[in-house]
Amino acid sequence: MAVTIHFLPDDVTVAARVGEPILDVAERAGVFIPTGCLMGSCHACEVELGDGTPICACISAVPVGVQELEINLYDDLTW
Repeated sequence: MAVTIHFLPDDVTVAARVGEPILDVAERAGVFIPTGCLMGSCHACEVELGDGTPICACISAVPVGVQELEINLYDDLTW
């Protein structure tokens, strides 16, 4: 099942598969998400879902049961 992913503030939309890693979707869409440890510990890759829920993109995948997903990128000046 295809899920529409909308990256903000870049305003980039891409189709993804359920279970596909968020970092892979972003890379394929040409959207940069900074990374650090790639284990979710450092939070360098933290983004917010459309409802404001923070997630670490490095350990998150496109969830089951959604047709659309909004991901808000923000800059952490410490990275």
